[in-house]
Amino acid sequence: MKMPVPFFAAVARRAVFVTIVATLPLSAQTATPATDRVDLDALYKIKEEGLQRSQVMEITSFLTDVYGPRLTNSPNIKAAGEWTRQKLTEWGLVNARLEPWGPFGRGWSNERFSAQVVSPRPFPLIGYPGAWTPGTNGPVTAEAVMAVVDSEPDFARFRGKLRGKFVLAQRVPEVQPLWNAPAQRLTDQELAELAMQPPPPRPFGGGGGGFQQFNQRRMRFYVDEGVAAVIYPGRGDGGTVFGTGNGPRDPSATPYPPTVSITVEHYGRIARMLNQGVPVTLLVDVQNRFYDDDRNSFNLVAEIPGTDKADELVMLGAHFDSWHGGTGATDNAAGSAVMLEAVRILKATGLRTRRTVRIALWTGEEQGLLGSRAYVKDHFADRETMQLKVEHARFSGYFNVDNGTGRIRGVYLQGNEAVAPIFERWMEPFQNLGMTTLTVRNTGGTDHLAFDAVGLPGFQFIQDPVEYSTRTHHSNMDVYERIQPFDMMQNAVIVATFVYQTANRDEKLPRKPLPKPVAPPRATGT
Repeated sequence: MKMPVPFFAAVARRAVFVTIVATLPLSAQTATPATDRVDLDALYKIKEEGLQRSQVMEITSFLTDVYGPRLTNSPNIKAAGEWTRQKLTEWGLVNARLEPWGPFGRGWSNERFSAQVVSPRPFPLIGYPGAWTPGTNGPVTAEAVMAVVDSEPDFARFRGKLRGKFVLAQRVPEVQPLWNAPAQRLTDQELAELAMQPPPPRPFGGGGGGFQQFNQRRMRFYVDEGVAAVIYPGRGDGGTVFGTGNGPRDPSATPYPPTVSITVEHYGRIARMLNQGVPVTLLVDVQNRFYDDDRNSFNLVAEIPGTDKADELVMLGAHFDSWHGGTGATDNAAGSAVMLEAVRILKATGLRTRRTVRIALWTGEEQGLLGSRAYVKDHFADRETMQLKVEHARFSGYFNVDNGTGRIRGVYLQGNEAVAPIFERWMEPFQNLGMTTLTVRNTGGTDHLAFDAVGLPGFQFIQDPVEYSTRTHHSNMDVYERIQPFDMMQNAVIVATFVYQTANRDEKLPRKPLPKPVAPPRATGT
């Protein structure tokens, strides 16, 4: 697919390299081995391919526009996985495969959704259904009622009053003005603060078991009462709805009613009319489908074989799955497309890597890093016992992208201080692209943690937030239009360079001490 002329014109306008003056630590630059100097001939080839003949936005468009949201075990993600496997093979990677793991649980997809107020005055509602919840079995017209169940007395208060009703299940959130722009770049001051050693975390006490048990009782109550659907105000405002899943993936679990999240403005209008004593009638049609034929999921894996160190391994990856409100663009088609473009660049340039390079795109990340954790357990080590597999000793490093579309500004070292002088040297050619910062800090919530947890070097890049937390993360606005093309091109070039350097240095990347085994969490009764 060729991009229209206006796209290239826009990229050209945005491709002005702004030099950011920053002081990197001098730790051990003069002592850095010659093999850690950037291969400039390779860098020129990578930059030319990645900036002049980029396919990263075409890849992103296929993942988002063509295949749409990629909920784990949905038909969409399976189709997107097969397309991606074929592209990897077309580019010349080997052993491209969908490697199964599981069980994950049943699949789910939304096939139809519409909602509107029909009286006292008609208007459409912006929203979407909760993942893994049932549909309404056709269009349903019914009254709306405010019924917030958040304590034991509320069960008795609303018992016998909700049958056939659309239940507004939460109080109306307060909506604040948007005083600040939703998009931002990291400032020099913010990067400097990020580079500082963080204070130790406070001990965490308590857990969410009590809330989970209460919520299961509440869902059972709604089902027993025969509600038409439960309606929530989505987080966010201005037409943006943040939301994820509501229902269970296990068909034997507590049943849930149909659930829908709508914009807070529409939710508030309905709630205020009810509070004024004005009856409100809704028309809602939700058609959801469950898939129980295969409860395993997959990780998408392919390789560039190495030369003289082919039994050793460098990995790069991102999570392939998304939520379903938008098309999973910044979370995380962006990361997947960057990693796919990085391996395409390495193949297109003809650069040889001494170690084998393996790309892995994970599923089940949104449910708790499930795919990457299963992969690490199968290939490298069991976190609970710390019994190591053969591949553990042959592993050099893993690089991850999962913070949206923003440009890469540095690397989270995840406490691995020994790698800092190596990465400092590799970052030098990218200082004029704003990549200036190393931080010893950990960052959580994404798939590099599965590697770090068993003592393998795993790294997430620091990225500009752009609109990630404010507008796109898990929202209906997580769509192609929120992707920043030049940031994506830059990121693919940086990732390809880091992977190439890791694959060709004489020694594997340094490691932290092996962690101790971690006992599995104790099961709690229901």
